[in-house]
Amino acid sequence: MQKVLVVDDTKNIRMMLSTCLELEGYEVIQCKNGYDALEILEKKKLYLAFIDIKMPEISGTEVLRKIRAKGILTPVIIMTAFATVKNAVDCTKLGAMAYLQKPFTSDKIRSILKDLSKGILFDKENNASYIDMAKELLKEGKLYDAINILKTALSVEPSNAQIYYLLGKTYESYGNVKESIKFLSAAEVFGYSESNEKL
Repeated sequence: MQKVLVVDDTKNIRMMLSTCLELEGYEVIQCKNGYDALEILEKKKLYLAFIDIKMPEISGTEVLRKIRAKGILTPVIIMTAFATVKNAVDCTKLGAMAYLQKPFTSDKIRSILKDLSKGILFDKENNASYIDMAKELLKEGKLYDAINILKTALSVEPSNAQIYYLLGKTYESYGNVKESIKFLSAAEVFGYSESNEKL
């Protein structure tokens, strides 16, 4: 039975997620802080780890940074109630597979597990079709649809700078300056510039 680690300082979140994972046939190990998580990740071979980003003493981001520095490649899904582009950038650069925003449903967890089992979370070639689709929608002026497609693409490949850039330009066209700046800044962090793209 594959082992999955659940790390969250909120008991209800741990219980809900653990129950969902157990119903899907996984053996779940729970802990409520980053230090315990580090110890478990160092000692046990795990299929997957769900780690809350905001915890007392040591954050989920720091846990991720420390295990990657030690060469521990356990797939990690970061959980947060306060999603920001900066957090997404930091975590994906450290190798997080996905960025799960709270509150989430059991259906969302099952979807992530399904994608993981099929390797969809790593399927960059397939993701190119989402990007091309979004570009066509942008040409047609369907900004809302383009944003939804691009967010889907970002969930598949969260370190793709082109997606951040396209989202930034789409929000700019929408008149949402704040979101535009966030995504364009993230694109720059990942090494993307306006010269790389022609809408």
